[in-house]
Amino acid sequence: MKIITSNVKVLNRDMMKYLAYIPMFIGHMIAWINLMNHPENELALYELPLPLLLISGLSLFCPPVMFFFIADGYKYTRDRKKYALRLLLFACISQPFHWLIFQPLYGWWTFNVIFTLFFGLLSIIAWESKFKLWQRILLIILCDAATVLLYSDWMIFGVLFILLLHILRDRPKARFIAYSLLIVIHTSINLFSLGTVPAFKLILYMFVMLAVFMAAYLCMTIFYNGKKGKHPNFAKWFFYIFYPLHYLIIFIVKITLDRL
Repeated sequence: MKIITSNVKVLNRDMMKYLAYIPMFIGHMIAWINLMNHPENELALYELPLPLLLISGLSLFCPPVMFFFIADGYKYTRDRKKYALRLLLFACISQPFHWLIFQPLYGWWTFNVIFTLFFGLLSIIAWESKFKLWQRILLIILCDAATVLLYSDWMIFGVLFILLLHILRDRPKARFIAYSLLIVIHTSINLFSLGTVPAFKLILYMFVMLAVFMAAYLCMTIFYNGKKGKHPNFAKWFFYIFYPLHYLIIFIVKITLDRL
């Protein structure tokens, strides 16, 4: 029996964004408040009760969706330069709010994920430019190096995800393999924490990471129909505003809890 895949493409762009924001906010609320309670311990996440630890992992559904939308946005946006400048602007706007959470742990030299999205978009622009191949590769390396220099969220991996999702857009099997390989590498880095955190929690959390990453890929490739929602402009600006705002909300909740 032939499956008509169009019947399952029920999620439009707005739905996908909201579907990504909700677990991001809940997961960040749990993980970041715990982090702020233990700024001296980068691995404090694993000290959470197991149910809260696993729920916090659901926030990882959001980044792959955002990577897809950056690759998607390059294709459909009318003005790529304006798109890039908008990302850079909101990365800068979000940065003071990012410091509210992460400055006590990492210091001032840590930057938010929108910077990574910005450099991911620049890497696509570089790839699609008319420069020679070695020049395009060099520009992409510089974009990726910038995420390391800034110590931005998803450094190295974010740019690679975005670029490969773009380059392999018309080669679904190769795209899935590349995505899966990056996910396995990214997740496997957590194995370096073995011996310093409970092995059972670590392994279980890694399985949650893999499952959430693959769920995001499934939603974007199987259930996402590529169409705008009923309020595309609202959904677009909602993310730009909500991202820095959710830092502030979490910070306020933490301060409020401390005073109770």
